[in-house]
Amino acid sequence: MVFQTGKRTSRDKLIEEKLSTLPSKPGVYTMLDSGGKILYVGKAKKLSSRVRSYFRSSPASLKIASLVGRIVDIEYIVTDSEVEALILESNLIKEHRPRYNVNLKDDKRYPYLKVTVNEPFPRVLVTRRYLSDGARYYGPYTNAGALRTTLEVLRKVFPLRSCSHNLPEKRGARECLNFYLGKCSSPCHGHISREDYAAMVAEVIQFLEGKTEGIARRLKEQMRKASIQFDFELAARYRDQLAAVRKVSERQKMHALGGGDGDFLAVSVDGSDACVVILKIRSGKLIGSEHRYLKNSLREPPSTVLNAFIGQHYISDREYPGEVYLSQDIEDRESLEEILSQVTGRRVKIHVPGRGDKARLIGMAEKNSHLLLEELIMRREQARQRVPEALLGLQKTLKLPRLPRLAVCFDVSTIQGQYAVAAMSYFRNGYPYKAGYRRFRIRHQRGQDDFAMMNEAVHRYFERVAKGELDMPQLVVIDGGKGQLGAACKAIREAGVDMPPIVALAKKEEELYFPDEPAPYSLSRRSDALRLLQQLRDEAHRFALTYHRTVRKKETLRTRLEEILGVGPARVRTLLEAFGSPSAVAQANEQQLASLQGISPAMARRIIGHMKGKKTDAEST
Repeated sequence: MVFQTGKRTSRDKLIEEKLSTLPSKPGVYTMLDSGGKILYVGKAKKLSSRVRSYFRSSPASLKIASLVGRIVDIEYIVTDSEVEALILESNLIKEHRPRYNVNLKDDKRYPYLKVTVNEPFPRVLVTRRYLSDGARYYGPYTNAGALRTTLEVLRKVFPLRSCSHNLPEKRGARECLNFYLGKCSSPCHGHISREDYAAMVAEVIQFLEGKTEGIARRLKEQMRKASIQFDFELAARYRDQLAAVRKVSERQKMHALGGGDGDFLAVSVDGSDACVVILKIRSGKLIGSEHRYLKNSLREPPSTVLNAFIGQHYISDREYPGEVYLSQDIEDRESLEEILSQVTGRRVKIHVPGRGDKARLIGMAEKNSHLLLEELIMRREQARQRVPEALLGLQKTLKLPRLPRLAVCFDVSTIQGQYAVAAMSYFRNGYPYKAGYRRFRIRHQRGQDDFAMMNEAVHRYFERVAKGELDMPQLVVIDGGKGQLGAACKAIREAGVDMPPIVALAKKEEELYFPDEPAPYSLSRRSDALRLLQQLRDEAHRFALTYHRTVRKKETLRTRLEEILGVGPARVRTLLEAFGSPSAVAQANEQQLASLQGISPAMARRIIGHMKGKKTDAEST
């Protein structure tokens, strides 16, 4: 095994012991680093043989060798079947997003269109959360333009309600503005029967499933009847609705599968990048396509990436046909068929077509995945080459050994040591990169000690750099003077990493301080390099100030809770556990507060009065 050569450490012994006790049963294993963070999650038909395969004398790749070198512990969960192991693996990956697993490049939730068929008078909503609430979900929509077009057509053709009233129990005092604009059928005031409204919802569902022929025929017939009756205004409205439906139908014009339904998935892989394309065929028409970029840290082959994508992300889309076609066979085909069938409540089959129309569609999906992946890599390369002049000037002015493509700035925000926080801005190629911004709640320092606060924030960031969790910046900027700079340098040395280029920028005179130079250095106020440093500093200051205000408001509200007569730590804890935050407590009504254990109606009124700035009789005495 890879750790058996040379001197054996306590870590090697621990892993050997773990490997010797692994059962030959299906299950899920997690590999952890020295900080207890999950590096990789995997599943296995036989845990013992699968986990041991990572520790062979010659690792399969340099990436796997890198993973194995960081493992200090292995945990596992035995399951009753491979299907259970696959589901558990998917859940753990989504929860922990391990560094070495195949993952979506962005973890944002794509939007769905939700038809609330669980309501007496359903609505169509845009949502990013899928809930098991009886509603029907369509999507996800990875293309914002396609979502906007679909919504526009729905609102033009189908006058569904958009209000949040709990019909039929609650309704507005009068018809809404949308009713007078012809965008709502006003079921709340009896302008449409429940049966007619249900028929309209059924057409909405047909439309979202790509079945537009019947809708077009109905609109054409209504337009004809309105014309015969000389109601040309109504006829023109039907004409516009028909044009909108036909516009969508034109986009779905390509026919395939002889009228059947199917999803066609293909993957392309280039190093640590991958792209999956899904072509959606409904009633023999191509109604849309989606693509997802994936991070493939271990440089797995296409079949493994596709297998991981289906297990982790495709299943969560919750809307599949009875047939799914893939560009290559995958390891867990049978298990995934079983899971998809369980979710949909009907039989779902996974195929790998070899010829015919289905193979042609897979070829189209493959071609698109190749092109999209090439486009991603090309955009990334172009971004690397588009370096602003200010960045080149900054490298020259500060005599930096490398172009500071990744630059960070730290700032501290506090009021006399209270509500102390710090924040860090993050610039890539001279531009803000918001995903890299960080904020820190100062934990250990007491009193107004800006140097100690800066030391803590910088140390916590570079601890993660030392562990390989974050990239090493090519330039570190500290908001402050010589003292803040010294505290930051000390923190970086304590984190155990090589000292990056570092400079402090003092606000008042905009002077630069360097670690080994006692006197400050001034740049021309017209210098592009200084402007870039100021932008980096100002972003850190803005981010820190925003966070400080949030913390101060939250803590102030909590303090106000503690000031209420008769509300001690136990009741404060009860209130926060029930409502989640002091601001939510301040918005609660008397009934909600009095429903909690230990809160009487009188106490509820006292809390409401205090949070609204009104003293009750009990507090006035």
